[in-house]
Amino acid sequence: MAKVNSKDIVYDLGSGDGRILITAVREFGARSVGIEADPLRLIFSRILIKLLRLGNQAKVIWGNFYNKKLSEATVITVFLFDSTNARLKEKFERELKPGTRIVSYYWPFEGWSPVVADEEEEVYLYQIGRGPDQ
Repeated sequence: MAKVNSKDIVYDLGSGDGRILITAVREFGARSVGIEADPLRLIFSRILIKLLRLGNQAKVIWGNFYNKKLSEATVITVFLFDSTNARLKEKFERELKPGTRIVSYYWPFEGWSPVVADEEEEVYLYQIGRGPDQ
């Protein structure tokens, strides 16, 4: 949906087991960065990335994504709660460059109009800088 390619840097907020990071690298040639607060998921995903020898293209950072700089991202993926998405909107608008794509699973961003929406799968694509309502 986001048309990820080898020029992209994909950030996954709450990256869990790292599957989105790994897919971004393996299937699309992108670099990827995960931000994960759960130490066990962080360790698991780091080990998996190391075992798959993707360490030059994928990494996972421990911490709270509200406190991490996201400006390097060209694509951001989120599977968070609606209240979390609401809090992230201002951060995205402040830090992300125009054209940055945001893919949200299940929870749409209230007040933003998606560029593409798959209502059946509940996946929404947004793009920074598309106007007042994004």
